[in-house]
Amino acid sequence: MLALPSRLREGNWAFPIRVLGLNLARMKASCQCGKLTATVADGAAAMTVLCHCLDCQRRTGSPFGTIAYFPQEAVAISGTPREFTRPTDAGNTFTTGFCAECGSTLYAKASRMPEITGITIGTLADPAFPPPVRSVYEQSRHDWVPLPQGLAHHPRGRDSNW
Repeated sequence: MLALPSRLREGNWAFPIRVLGLNLARMKASCQCGKLTATVADGAAAMTVLCHCLDCQRRTGSPFGTIAYFPQEAVAISGTPREFTRPTDAGNTFTTGFCAECGSTLYAKASRMPEITGITIGTLADPAFPPPVRSVYEQSRHDWVPLPQGLAHHPRGRDSNW
């Protein structure tokens, strides 16, 4: 199994997709037009994060962004993405890869954690995909957005506390 780095695992927050009855090797993340895709190796561990930061709100056009993070070596991107890199409030960078044709964001990479690659949940188009384990940047969460039970809550990034 391709595991997430130990510094990213907290309790049971990283889980092998195979254990949950999903097989992402047969699933493909895809942009709207299909020209940019990603596949994830069978058995790769995932950690899904719900982010309410203003940058994710602008990136998605919705009140939050949801990304499943996998070990970098478990993710294969096909097609020719365009990338947008922005600074983070911690002084690092966050890069999103999107389709130059239709504009769908497919993946994300944080310079702080180069060993993982995030796949945007909506591009997997699977309503059975496991829920997020962490909610970050809740300081800018829309009050009318309900959150699933059992999440770890952070006002800013994962290292912040209320």
